[in-house]
Amino acid sequence: MPGDRTLLRPEPTTVKVVFNSFGGRYNDNPRAIYEALLARGTEMDAVWLARPELRGDFPAGVHTEEHWGPGARAALESADVIVSNDGLSREWDKQPTTTYLQTWHGTPLKRLHRDAVWAPEGRLEMVMRDIARWDHLLSPNAASTPHLRSAFGFDGPVHETGYPRNDVLSAPDRDRRRARVRESLGIAEHVTAVLYAPTWRDDLVLSDDGPAHSFPVDLGDLARGLGPDHVLLVRLHAMVSDQLVVQGPAPLVDVSRYPDISELYLAADVLVTDYSSTMFDFAVTGKPIVHFTYDLEHYRDDLRGFYFDLAEIAPGPLLTTSDEVLAAIARLGDRPWEPSARYNRFRERFCSLEDGSATERVLQLFFPPDGHPGRPGATPVPTNDEPRR
Repeated sequence: MPGDRTLLRPEPTTVKVVFNSFGGRYNDNPRAIYEALLARGTEMDAVWLARPELRGDFPAGVHTEEHWGPGARAALESADVIVSNDGLSREWDKQPTTTYLQTWHGTPLKRLHRDAVWAPEGRLEMVMRDIARWDHLLSPNAASTPHLRSAFGFDGPVHETGYPRNDVLSAPDRDRRRARVRESLGIAEHVTAVLYAPTWRDDLVLSDDGPAHSFPVDLGDLARGLGPDHVLLVRLHAMVSDQLVVQGPAPLVDVSRYPDISELYLAADVLVTDYSSTMFDFAVTGKPIVHFTYDLEHYRDDLRGFYFDLAEIAPGPLLTTSDEVLAAIARLGDRPWEPSARYNRFRERFCSLEDGSATERVLQLFFPPDGHPGRPGATPVPTNDEPRR
């Protein structure tokens, strides 16, 4: 059974760890885990899988291998521990002594994989091939655990730790980080930063006709409609950021290539999204959220489906036109922001584990100072070991 495997090797002095995030980026849960291990002084031989054009986003001195190059396969096949937030669905042979930790990358509102209403032919089989290699899965909260099990058909241990990537949102230096990121983006202190982070549409990106993704509004018009002392930060989903060019005059800034969205959450004052898991992460900050749900019925009924009733749980208003979105943002400037009872219920349900200590809980599990790397030992971290029925 996954989770019962004993590492068949002597006690190591250096653990070999392969990190992967979103197909070759330096960000998200793997980055938080990696940097925490470095800060703790863990003896490790770390390898990051990297897209060639994004190697400049990795810190100097980090050992990278080209994503899906021969060096990447060799690293995976010789690793003690693999930490990934996404699938590694290409051909490679996982060794019996390797522990594969799948962190995943979001609280699921939209149905995933086996549970999705629609998927292109062959996609599910490719994903399931990788899931068969997983030994452990992280869950951001108890509400997500049964849905992650269902979506992936995963019957191994699911650890409810919260997401390491969100620790920065509660860190003691979060205000300093916010100021640094805003300065790097050219955002003055008095300017209200609106982060627009929509998800992607499967039928537009994964159809046989090729990429056809488009925006429902002119982003330049949306930015100009915000009024003075505002800036629109546009963050495209990784699935479409290579296919679209964000264009528009100031006050519009394309932050799709910004390495880590968690820092953008700190820099932003308002989030505009749709069905993206960004809503669950951004709510940790306690700042306002507006939902631009112009294709709600199609997305919910025909494309993906939802695990939760968005109209019931959404922390902010569901709006269908850009004029409504602009009006909602304008109203936020009329008085100091106070989270509603609805917003607070959302945080209680989905953000209770986002307390700034998620990374430490993961390290307790998988990299104990006096134990076997990759093999969970006695720990107070909640674990849901119930397989999917």
